Amino acid sequence: MEKNEILVIYGSDPSDMAEKLAEAANLAALVGDKNKRIGLKPNLVVSRPANEGATTHPEIAAGLIAYLKKNGFNNLVILEGSWVGDSTSDAFSVCGYRKLAKDAGVELIDTQTDKARVYDCKGMKIEICDSARAVDFMINLPVMKGHCQTLLTCALKNNKGIMPDREKRRFHSEGLHKPIAHLNTVARNDFIVVDGICGDLDFEEGGNPVFAGRMFAALDPVLCDAWAANLMGLDTRDIPYIGLVEKLGVGTADITKAAIRELTPPSEHSSSAGSSTAGTSRPGGKVKQLASYIHEDSACSACYAALVFALSRLNRSELSSFKEPIAIGQGFQNKQGKIGVGRCTKSFTASCPGCPPSGADILKFLRLSD
Repeated sequence: MEKNEILVIYGSDPSDMAEKLAEAANLAALVGDKNKRIGLKPNLVVSRPANEGATTHPEIAAGLIAYLKKNGFNNLVILEGSWVGDSTSDAFSVCGYRKLAKDAGVELIDTQTDKARVYDCKGMKIEICDSARAVDFMINLPVMKGHCQTLLTCALKNNKGIMPDREKRRFHSEGLHKPIAHLNTVARNDFIVVDGICGDLDFEEGGNPVFAGRMFAALDPVLCDAWAANLMGLDTRDIPYIGLVEKLGVGTADITKAAIRELTPPSEHSSSAGSSTAGTSRPGGKVKQLASYIHEDSACSACYAALVFALSRLNRSELSSFKEPIAIGQGFQNKQGKIGVGRCTKSFTASCPGCPPSGADILKFLRLSD
């Protein structure tokens, strides 16, 4: 796998999807030495199950562990620290990681109880937990979701979990963006698998999951987050830490340089697709409200989610300008209408192309159609 590649997979079985991403990336070759200590770093910011849109599906870690063990890697550890005020120990139980670790024979480390040392992160002194620094190869498992302060949380911000609570407090006192950027000059991002199954619309604690049925893998955390922002209809200029970390030399935020490789086509949209926790996400009030602007007929999950993310960026006046719902889905193929999203509505008077289009593309289209 090359540094500029992003591997994308769609579906409703996170474990199988994770294994396929690992195989496509040739993760075993990326790790190399079988004796390396491999860390898996999920996002368990709060003690809430993954289907609520805040935390990483444990099946993703399970799929990667199965792949790694099958390829002879057994020195594995799961490490995380919940946000200040929540208990990582509780999150391990509620989110399914305690059972996973027991079943797989993998060590769990709560970084809230870990020792830490100060490191020079390109001009900023930051405390990082010893357990994270002891890892030879780190697999970052963020959730692609909204955030009330930074707009987006994905790979780069997920590394806050490898710091002690006192450092997390300091990050907030200093405005988050600059510290996040500097942290990632030292924090490892050797392989990234993003949980985009049902990330929250705009809040890091969850409650408004948007089912997209998508996961993707990357090597460049900056490119990863820039592409995630584009999927969610966000402008990276509104997420300062992405530009800051790019200037620090960690990676590129230029998504035109990304080589996107889709392993599977987008899956059909369904709020109950599959039998995993991925398929039991229930949209909150905000998502239901936005859905009132959509006329959906057999839409694929990723396309539908992109439209929801785009609609969430519009203000009330912009939303009220739509006199009829926006069409989306395979049921509109070869049919005519006024305004639609996705390749299936190409016969409409106004249609946003793409299969699926990104949230940013849809947002631009909707504003031009207003």
